Amino acid sequence: MTSGNGRSLLELIDGADARGLAAAGLACLDRCLPLLAPEGAEALRPVWAAVARGDGAAWGEAVAKARVDLDAGGTEDAGAVRAMLTEAPETWTAEALRAWAGDCSVAALALHGRYDAAGVPDGLVERCRAGDADGAGPLLAGELRRQQAVLETVAHGPTGLRRARELSVEGGRVLRAVVSRRARTA
Repeated sequence: MTSGNGRSLLELIDGADARGLAAAGLACLDRCLPLLAPEGAEALRPVWAAVARGDGAAWGEAVAKARVDLDAGGTEDAGAVRAMLTEAPETWTAEALRAWAGDCSVAALALHGRYDAAGVPDGLVERCRAGDADGAGPLLAGELRRQQAVLETVAHGPTGLRRARELSVEGGRVLRAVVSRRARTA
């Protein structure tokens, strides 16, 4: 599954600027946040604001504050989400943000895949990122589509951030519902 313009997720990440990369990584974190702090979305609001302004100094401060605000215990999945936040670069450089966005992409896809009924066979996440989503379950495929859509919308400038946030909220609701359903049936 490639994006509407035929580019894979890897190509979209490679071609993104610093703001797009920050938004992509943050959106992955935001969508997975229900696994760490179900009511923690407010902690990321200042980070989103820094991305909107393209303000590297505010980015570093907001990331540091979010780390403190979201420092909580939890499951193995919560640890993976916390790692996304912990590994967020404090410096606003394309190189650092590209590595982080790529790591967040992999982590978010893997986490969503864990909640698919069929699970994630070895290599599926990387195949999905390269443009081949054959065998991806609905949660993994949905997360892949959201990641592509975020990168495509933010490529059009700061106005695309609203759509990126909408996609993150939607994806967070989906994951929260799946986790809640699993907890009720366990």
